[in-house]
Amino acid sequence: MSSRREFVKGSALAATACLLPVSAGSNAFAAGEADAAPVSHQANSWYDRPMRWAQLAFVEDDPGNYDPQFWIDYFRAVHADAACLSAGGAVAFYPTKLELQQRSAWLGDRDAFGELLAACRAMGMNVIARTDAHACWQKVYDAHPDWIRVDASGKPVRHPSDPRYWETCALGPYNFEFMTAVHEEIMRLYKPDGIFTNRWAGSGMCYCEHCRQNFREATGLELPRTLNPQDPARKQYILWRQQRLFDLWRLWNEKIRAINPDASYIANAGGGALSDLDMKTIAELAPTMVADRQSRRGLMAPWANGKNGKEYRATMGSKAIAGMFSVGIDDEHRWKDSVQNGDEIRLWVADGIAQGLRPWFIKFNAKPIDRRWLPVVKEMFEWHYANENYLRNLRPLARVGLVYSQQSALFYGGEHAREKIEEPGLGFYQALVEARIPFEMVHDRCLDEEHLAPFRTLILPNIAALSDAQCASLRAFVERGGGLVATYQTSLYDEWGVERTDFGLASLFGGSYAGKTQENMLNSYMSLERDPAADAWHPLLRGFEDAGRIINAVNQVEVTPADAYQFTPLRIVPSYPDLPMESVFTRPGGMHSPGVYARRVGNGRVVYFPGDVDRTFWQVLAVDHGMLLRNAVEWATNEASGVKVEGPGILDVAVWEQKDSMTLHLVNLTNPMMWKGPVREIIPVAGQKIALRIPSDRRVRRVHLLVAARDVPYRAEGDSIYLETASIGLHEVVAVDFSA
Repeated sequence: MSSRREFVKGSALAATACLLPVSAGSNAFAAGEADAAPVSHQANSWYDRPMRWAQLAFVEDDPGNYDPQFWIDYFRAVHADAACLSAGGAVAFYPTKLELQQRSAWLGDRDAFGELLAACRAMGMNVIARTDAHACWQKVYDAHPDWIRVDASGKPVRHPSDPRYWETCALGPYNFEFMTAVHEEIMRLYKPDGIFTNRWAGSGMCYCEHCRQNFREATGLELPRTLNPQDPARKQYILWRQQRLFDLWRLWNEKIRAINPDASYIANAGGGALSDLDMKTIAELAPTMVADRQSRRGLMAPWANGKNGKEYRATMGSKAIAGMFSVGIDDEHRWKDSVQNGDEIRLWVADGIAQGLRPWFIKFNAKPIDRRWLPVVKEMFEWHYANENYLRNLRPLARVGLVYSQQSALFYGGEHAREKIEEPGLGFYQALVEARIPFEMVHDRCLDEEHLAPFRTLILPNIAALSDAQCASLRAFVERGGGLVATYQTSLYDEWGVERTDFGLASLFGGSYAGKTQENMLNSYMSLERDPAADAWHPLLRGFEDAGRIINAVNQVEVTPADAYQFTPLRIVPSYPDLPMESVFTRPGGMHSPGVYARRVGNGRVVYFPGDVDRTFWQVLAVDHGMLLRNAVEWATNEASGVKVEGPGILDVAVWEQKDSMTLHLVNLTNPMMWKGPVREIIPVAGQKIALRIPSDRRVRRVHLLVAARDVPYRAEGDSIYLETASIGLHEVVAVDFSA
């Protein structure tokens, strides 16, 4: 960047923020340059065609030591219609003429990339080239030491895994000049359908001379030495880094398309609230994307793959999204030549498919040491190929939207974004899965009327940082008859993470911020209150009629009710001693403030929990909290559900419409290893009773099960059909064919 730019005050970068009206000074995180148009593609472009992807990631000694015909035959056997093949960057697998690009020492006079690309094209496959930008050899360091990443102490950084390599700076000439030349050479020689780059955004913050100079010219500040998002330099750095990376993306797109107009740069980027590149801008730049969440690790839930697909779809819409999965164990210990248990692979991929991802397997090392994964992927891909027409989805039919917020994570959460932003979302996600409520993810920069039209209810799991314009959009949604469920500090901060004097959504919540937050409360409860006027329990308390009280959340915002006399179905029982046992009793007196605000607002309904019930549910998994969140969503939605599935077990449910059909996916997550993979086996669940609403303009011709591969009897009544499934192993799909 050669000239200084103001990145915050009066920023022009907010102009493309997802059709949401924003004012000068608004958070520019969600946009690129105001004058940078989205990348356009021809109407007959290839991006929506591939349904099954194969990726072969070469290691340096693969050329001459692996069997290309083995992979060609396997790609054919699994009906792969697109491939991602390693080409260059850190190591070149083709005869590069670029002096600083390191050719594989095993390449000889071969062209490993070009030969495999030609074979894939002969089978009618689309092919994109994989490059790696995060590491370089000593000769690059010797020629351009300024291209290397520098740590905060001013020391160039060697690669932590292989010290022969150096880590590169993602924001300087290595990417903007050298990797641009690599991409241009690959495009000129082979004209692949696109280029996909590993670790293109860098390996950590860089303090090299280019980063220091460019940041100073752009902002007038020195690079930050803190992660506090309220530090002025840190705030500016977040925006500056994003802008540099989007500038790089646009540069690579421009250079690639100048050689092959229907090709593009396909970045390995994006995802949920913790992703640091704005998903709305990504959607404007990308004709297709790959969701790189390769497998479970630690306490990751099996529905996390499907969640990733929903997060991409929130801004990508109907564009094709591939779901990358590794056949190896993607653990912090980096066992790259490992092989996962077959049922673990099946479970992970099935949930991704159910939530709209197109499967993409990745194999590191072209020499298959452990072959146990091969029949597993073949089995899944063969089924996918046989039922492809039912997997080319037009739109999801969910009426509930779960909002996620990158700006809240960056400017409110900061170093603690996982606890403050991600965990509340995970808790609500789990509650909705257990309740079998179909739902989609909604990006908080897409709160305009057009994007929210499919939804009856929005959920805001501690979406703390919201602009005035975003709050206005949410109020308009409720005024149009929408339901809203919010928790804890939602809207208490502006888009920059600066605390307001009151909630931005106070008029919806029915209460104002009292200026205090209680954290890490011990031994606190919520008492259940019967409505004296109606002499009945509020629908929020369905299933709790004999409970008396349930445990409270861990953190609580103090709220002053707008109407002190309004009935509330839950009241806070303040903390009291938990030891010694003789002291464990409630103390008389004291203010028992509302534990929930459940209100009709205009034509809509609003439920606000002052506590972080969703995050507490994720941490504790108390059944009561899950039921409470379910009841809140159902009451706020205030319409009959389009799908009802009754039976034992935990099922992830999704409903889709295709050109001539609709499908109901039921993914069986019932497993003792649900919270700590890998699963040992699939545990079948007994049959399910299903009620499925049919679109008013459709007529049912046939109902059948895609996994069991048989027709199923059904009963039509009103606008719905009723049927039962037999036992479900891993995944069942109810397909409803419509008459022409």
